[in-house]
Amino acid sequence: MRRLQSAPTRAVQRLPVAVEGQWWRRRAKSMLMLMLVAAVTMWLRPLVTAQPLCRARTVRTGKVFNVIQDVQGDRLYFRSTTTRLIKHPCKKNIALYLGKQVFFTTDNFETSLLPFTIPTSMQVGVPEVTSAHFTGSLLLLVVNHKVYTYDYESNSWNLSLGIKHPVTHVSGDNCCYTGSLFCVDVSNLVFAYFRGDQISQTYIYYSNTGGFSFWKYHYDRQAEIVGSLGGIFHLFSLSQVGMLVVDQGKGMFKYSDHPLNRSLGLSFDYNGTLDIVIAPGQKGILLLWFEKSLLFSRNADENELAVITREDNLYYGNLGIVPSSIIKFAHQHIWSEDAALMFRSSGILEILTPLRDTAFAAFDFQKCLLNIQAILMDPDLHVGRCNIEFLKGEFTYRMYTIDMHSQLELTALLIPQPGTSLIPLVMVSNPHSLGFQATFYESGYTSDGNTKYKLDIYLKQQQHWGRTDFNFTSSLKRATMSTLTVDIANKEISCVDIKPLSTLISVGCDLDKKIVIQNTVSACSKGVLDALALQDNYSFIIEKEFYDPGFQGRQSSKDLHVFYSYQQLGCPLLVYYDTPWKPVVELWKKDRFQEVVDAEYVLLEVNGQFSYSYSLTAKSAMCTSQPQNWTTMIKESGGPFFWNRENYVSCHDPNNDAPLRWPDVQYQILGGRTANQIVFSHNNGFYVFYISIVDPYYSYCQLETVFSIYVYGAFPVQLVSAGVVMVLLISSILGSVWLAYMIPRLLRTARGRRMTSFVAQLYGRCKMVCQFRASATARTGSKPMGRHRSS
Repeated sequence: MRRLQSAPTRAVQRLPVAVEGQWWRRRAKSMLMLMLVAAVTMWLRPLVTAQPLCRARTVRTGKVFNVIQDVQGDRLYFRSTTTRLIKHPCKKNIALYLGKQVFFTTDNFETSLLPFTIPTSMQVGVPEVTSAHFTGSLLLLVVNHKVYTYDYESNSWNLSLGIKHPVTHVSGDNCCYTGSLFCVDVSNLVFAYFRGDQISQTYIYYSNTGGFSFWKYHYDRQAEIVGSLGGIFHLFSLSQVGMLVVDQGKGMFKYSDHPLNRSLGLSFDYNGTLDIVIAPGQKGILLLWFEKSLLFSRNADENELAVITREDNLYYGNLGIVPSSIIKFAHQHIWSEDAALMFRSSGILEILTPLRDTAFAAFDFQKCLLNIQAILMDPDLHVGRCNIEFLKGEFTYRMYTIDMHSQLELTALLIPQPGTSLIPLVMVSNPHSLGFQATFYESGYTSDGNTKYKLDIYLKQQQHWGRTDFNFTSSLKRATMSTLTVDIANKEISCVDIKPLSTLISVGCDLDKKIVIQNTVSACSKGVLDALALQDNYSFIIEKEFYDPGFQGRQSSKDLHVFYSYQQLGCPLLVYYDTPWKPVVELWKKDRFQEVVDAEYVLLEVNGQFSYSYSLTAKSAMCTSQPQNWTTMIKESGGPFFWNRENYVSCHDPNNDAPLRWPDVQYQILGGRTANQIVFSHNNGFYVFYISIVDPYYSYCQLETVFSIYVYGAFPVQLVSAGVVMVLLISSILGSVWLAYMIPRLLRTARGRRMTSFVAQLYGRCKMVCQFRASATARTGSKPMGRHRSS
């Protein structure tokens, strides 16, 4: 690390190029040494000029005599002997000045400002600010060991919830790519902690709501860590949580996840209480500094740095993996205890100093603007001419996603100055999860004859390149992220306006992906159900013998009345009851079909129906350990629908040490290597299934949906067995044949003749009676016998 041995310094980063750094192993431990001993690759140019670099101007607005401006609330202050200027990473005109006075601006200090205050109703006690951080439209401030949020859009203050112990600092990062939910999650993650506490006993809090609410953070084996807490940070460019451990005058970083969590990082001298700056943007630079020391850890990007010292010296240079110079401008008369530095844009540096007004409560601001590009063009400085004419990539200021087994191709265009050559440099901040292959070649000529070069970059997960050891790569199951940077290795410091090309790549869930259940044969298309009827508040009954609201397979106490949501489910898939079945699951990206999913998944009937089973058992599915099932997963998670890729453990995993104690239990996972299917009982009716892809190596997304089927073809159950019916039928046939044979023979006997005579006499009598009744009715008319009411 480069160390400036001057008095209080100002470490400033160019915020439009957002960065983040970390201590880490890249290719070998020598890489860490290269980061730490930056003097090996960065050298200090001698004194170059004593001429004034800028002309000051004063911002004075809104001051009218006879108009008194009162300061309302408790006036905040920052006790440190060195000032801070914190700019909002995504909103360039919003900034916070921390010094003897605190100022908050929404116009980049282009108006006179009253000192920043907190309402007296918040009852903060001592209004001392020890830390500040921007998240979205919120400004987080640690005031008197508590975290407060200031919403500058609504001008409202709140006390953050959940913090039960004193804290001194907050830390976080900001992601400025618009339209990305992942980016929003990055910006919402915040730590709150007490710097200097013993790590084994301290309380660390985290927030995923941008600072509104906090929860206790449990760092792995925290009670065993010896040393005090120098800070804890989300190092997104490495997908790690880094904890700065300070012990016996040495500092070192401890990381949260494989492969960096196996040991502490390389130690460095910790001679004072270091403030830590993570410039936003997840690009790889971490600054650690106090009054007499400036340390930095660089990763895979470049960032501008400016420092002023008590001796009125200004230092300017670039921090990055590429060796470069630091320029020293001497005797500039720019130092003051209240001065602060900020980059307005690339190569444009501004020195800001508040000015007290004896007549008004509002402070004015003195601004001194430096155009670094113009200064470096001075021939007296003997700075080399920029050797780059053009460097461009369409991927800059965009965010990309690489899901499991996916890849990405990016292209950059480079044009060197005539008579020069360029050495392109492609870097990723997290080589443990993201690998690449680059091709550099000539692609034509410009109109003035310069050679154009093209750089093609192919990226995919590092684990799928097959070139790295397991101990180097991160866990394939864990979503990560990385920054890709394209730079020029032999770039001159005068190339101020030629910045590295950079983009953020999420190795994680592609939010455009979804799963759809194939429904080529529906109950409506076959005429079993009517689509119009299903849309007209259709409902059905599930009998109490076939469902359990607790999803434990026990009969309920009453029938369940279910309304069918046609808008959500559409017409149900038609399934024959007597055929083992499983759904055909399709993967779609936006509105385009991708493939049929062959990964492992689980089904659960959302109403608790259990009138179905599985065709395989744990034994027949060739499980080597006890498989998970819905009963145990519901018990562990406290409710249904929480079985997913995060908690799924395959019974075929050799690392699964759960013994196979019950081999005859049903195997409730479908898809994957087995031919498991659903077997329905003898019932017709609706089933509404929840489906979840649980294979952790298919996608980083939680792929899930709900669909319906209609089971048909199950006729009512017979009350008499088929055997009995067959016996009775055969007996009836045989009896009829016997009677047809015996009756003619019986009629030819004497007994038969007597029976024939008796039947003939009986027929004659009946006929006579019927004729008598018919004649009587004819004599009395058509009305039957009895009383009738006349009109």
